Amino acid sequence: MTTGRPRILVVGVGAIGGIVAARLAAHADVVGLDTNAPHAQAIAGQGLVVEGASSHAARFPCVTQASDLGAQAFDAIVFLVKSKATASVLQALRAQLEHRPLLVTLQNGMGNAEVLADAGLPVARGVTMSAGRYVAPGRVEHLIAGTTWIGPVQGTPENLRWFGELLTRSGLPCEVIGDPMDAVWSKFVFNCVMNPVGALVGGSNAARYDVPEVRELIDEMAAECQQVVRALGGSFAFDPMAFVHKVRAGEIPRSRHAGSMALDIARGAETEIDELTGWIVRHGDRLGIPVPACRTVTRLVKGLEYAARERHSSDKQETHP
Repeated sequence: MTTGRPRILVVGVGAIGGIVAARLAAHADVVGLDTNAPHAQAIAGQGLVVEGASSHAARFPCVTQASDLGAQAFDAIVFLVKSKATASVLQALRAQLEHRPLLVTLQNGMGNAEVLADAGLPVARGVTMSAGRYVAPGRVEHLIAGTTWIGPVQGTPENLRWFGELLTRSGLPCEVIGDPMDAVWSKFVFNCVMNPVGALVGGSNAARYDVPEVRELIDEMAAECQQVVRALGGSFAFDPMAFVHKVRAGEIPRSRHAGSMALDIARGAETEIDELTGWIVRHGDRLGIPVPACRTVTRLVKGLEYAARERHSSDKQETHP
């Protein structure tokens, strides 16, 4: 890392990306990159407002295309875009990669770290238990505040310790660990289960917890996911469903948040079902492990995704004849 104030590029400043960028902006020179033009323009013009679990505002430059960055150099690039966009974004950032920044992925789904590793640079993979949602251009809501874990995919913990300390100093508690995969697997299973179920029940978090049949589906999916991960040689830093069990027991309050996939469906956007539950189905099939609950949910979400796109396309045609 260069001496002085670190320079950080955050790719994808929607929900979690917006929270990370806004927090880091107090301790680093942050630049945002987001293809949501009204959102990027609002941030560049008036700043980003974060409300909810943490409330603050931050001003930092934000662009909509990698070419707008010119030859700017960064000490770290944080990836918080949808998994399907990782490879294309990395390719577009060729000029920035020449300065050998630390590449950090806190994205959902599997495969992102492997894509970043192809650049031959230090790569940190991690997970965060924080949750947020995009509200409107220039506004995001911090729904749940939680710990972040990061560890090296390429390089050593010392390569990225400065970044973990920067997150913690910025109000986002972070632990740097030698092997992040146990934490990654735990959050991955949680996302494979709770995200698609949240989408299928129309974004109603109450339905995920109050309907007995939905609770049974969640438990069946969690068991299938954990069986596949263990068969792959993975283990868990914490019970992937511990949060769910605590909410069911009334030990922690239930939030209004039903997961990012429900928000994707609501706006007619592509989901990460292929990188989450679909990934479990593919590897379950390869290993000969039955995953009927995960398979059915994956199929239903694919149909829901298609219907949402059709609905939004029709709405646009009616608005702009």
